[in-house]
Amino acid sequence: MNHFFKAFLAALAMASASFASAQTLLNVSYDVSREFYKDINLAFIAHYKKVSGKEVKIDQSHAGSSAQARAVADGLDADVVTMNTTSDIEFLADKGLVAKDWVKRFPNNAVPTKSTMLFLVRNGNPKNIKDWDDLIKPGIKVVVVNPKTGGNGRMAYLAAWSYVRKKGGSDAQAAEFVGKLYKNVPVLARGGRDATSIFLQRNIGDVLVTFESEVLSVDNEFGAGKVDAVHPSISIVAENPVAVVERTVAKKGTSDLARAYLNFLFTEEAQEIAAKHALRPHSPALLLKYAKTFKPLTLVPVSEFFGSMSEAQKLHFNDGGQFDKLYTVK
Repeated sequence: MNHFFKAFLAALAMASASFASAQTLLNVSYDVSREFYKDINLAFIAHYKKVSGKEVKIDQSHAGSSAQARAVADGLDADVVTMNTTSDIEFLADKGLVAKDWVKRFPNNAVPTKSTMLFLVRNGNPKNIKDWDDLIKPGIKVVVVNPKTGGNGRMAYLAAWSYVRKKGGSDAQAAEFVGKLYKNVPVLARGGRDATSIFLQRNIGDVLVTFESEVLSVDNEFGAGKVDAVHPSISIVAENPVAVVERTVAKKGTSDLARAYLNFLFTEEAQEIAAKHALRPHSPALLLKYAKTFKPLTLVPVSEFFGSMSEAQKLHFNDGGQFDKLYTVK
């Protein structure tokens, strides 16, 4: 018995030592990706154990995408960043924290998943909201994220602008349209999850403009039947880019692990997890398999009317830009 107990204690000590020596990664991500990365992390930990025999621990941090990028720039020790807009990773690249050629470091220009913006309305769609035109009608209250703090908000803004341009309107007409939309915004949310809380917990607004993936999160968190998803006729392609934070991995010695983690996002297993979370995988076969989730609509790439996210950032969202001209803080 004594021998058994000693063996048990020795095994426990070895297990504790193994866990203590396990490398830890911090994934700093955008607001509404929590549930997705919880599932990804479980899958990656099992995958990494299988291929390397090593234990690994993944920590998550979530808030508005731009707020997260600033936190990393200010010293938050992210090993990897998984954002919802390329401009937030460009911001970190400009600071020297992410490789200048980060888009070439991973497949598909370092974009494992994409999304688009749609509308969540209250059950039964009492205000009969069908498309972007309905969002500028008098008396309609629109909940949306502040484009200054979250990629969710920037993509909503660019989607509304693109709607006018795609239908043949000019930039001046798009600016007028988007200005009317923001006059119907009672409060700007800090991030995607904050916007959902404003809409469902504080019961503010008639329509929430958010990522397609938030539909499943709402059903899981608040119960199915609280909201209806409305796919507008035209929306934007929202890329979810990823990068290694070179400053952190050099300090922690986690470079190989960080790269393995981000490469895992492009595997068939991870792409299927993405599809289950209503994030659009880059695999055509999976898009077809999950056709019920990913409804057909006209998707406009950012490059069509804005050049790039970095150019859109400078023109529309930097201080003194187009958004500041259109929106008066209430």
